[in-house]
Amino acid sequence: MPRKTFVRGLVLAALAAGSAQPIAPAQAVEGMANAELMLPVPTVTIYPGDTIKESMLRMQAYPATYRARTAVIDASAAIAGRVARRMLLPGEPVPVNAVDDPRLVSRGAPTQMIFEENGLVITAVGAPLQNGGLGETIRVRNTDTNRIILGTVMADGRIRIGAQ
Repeated sequence: MPRKTFVRGLVLAALAAGSAQPIAPAQAVEGMANAELMLPVPTVTIYPGDTIKESMLRMQAYPATYRARTAVIDASAAIAGRVARRMLLPGEPVPVNAVDDPRLVSRGAPTQMIFEENGLVITAVGAPLQNGGLGETIRVRNTDTNRIILGTVMADGRIRIGAQ
């Protein structure tokens, strides 16, 4: 986009926002140069598998022109409570693909499966064929019959089978 069009857009945006006086093009560009981008960064080294706590993060200012090598998370609330997939270094922005939701079910670990319908409750032991977080639908092998079925991961780590 040409600079002239960009500056004109800034001036029009300022007018639409209810500013009493239009912003001069030089002021608009200067205002953009002084703007800062606040990104959450770790205060300590976070290792893969660690659950990230709010106390492990702080907000750090970056220039508005900052371009990260990869997409980064811009809110600490989006990181807290999640699990690190790789090592996160202090003072470095957190890439989007470096964190994951916590796993309630691990691949291969024996897990209780539960089927409930019309007051009938059936439980069995199954071996998940993939990791799963809350509400995810995963494949599970019934260890008694070796049949593969789909189930939904519940908050307590069990897997609900059948009608929901």
